[in-house]
Amino acid sequence: MFLLFSAVIVVFSILTVTSRRILRAATFLLFVLIATAGLYFLLKYNFLAAIQLTLYAGGIVVLIIFSILLTSHIAEKLPVAGLMKKVPAALVALVGAALCILVILQYNFPGSVGAYERVNVRMIGESLLSYGKYGYALPFEVISILLLAAMVGSIILAKKRKD
Repeated sequence: MFLLFSAVIVVFSILTVTSRRILRAATFLLFVLIATAGLYFLLKYNFLAAIQLTLYAGGIVVLIIFSILLTSHIAEKLPVAGLMKKVPAALVALVGAALCILVILQYNFPGSVGAYERVNVRMIGESLLSYGKYGYALPFEVISILLLAAMVGSIILAKKRKD
C-alpha cells in the first residue's frame, strides 16, 4: 500500500504542476492530498489523516475549485511556460529535493520505548479548546487564515486577465 500511495502521490503531483488546465490541476491535487491521507492512515495517525481529508482535501481543494468555477472559464488553457521559467523552476525543485533528502538522511529518528498514555474524548475536547502548550485553538485560527489565503490565491490565479 505504501508503494501504491507513493506512486499516486508522485504521478499526480507531476500532473498537477504540468497540467495546462487549472481545473484538472486542482483535481489532480485532490488525488495527491487523498493519497497523503492514506499514508497517514498506514502510519496509524488517524487524527492527522482525518484532518488531511477534511481540511486539505475537503476544504482547500473545494475552495480552489469553487473559485475557479466562479471566476474563470473552465475550458481555458494556461500558457506554456518558456525555457526561462522552466530552468529556474527545475533548479529550485532539485535543490529542494536534495535538501529534504539530506535532512532526512542526517536526522537520527528516535524510537518510542515508553508506554502510551490513555486518551479519552474529554482530553481531546479540552485540547481542542485550549490555547495552552498542547492546545489546538491557535492552530485552528491559523488554519482559518490558511483557508482564506487559499481562496484569495485561487481567485487571483483563476481570474481572467484583461489586457
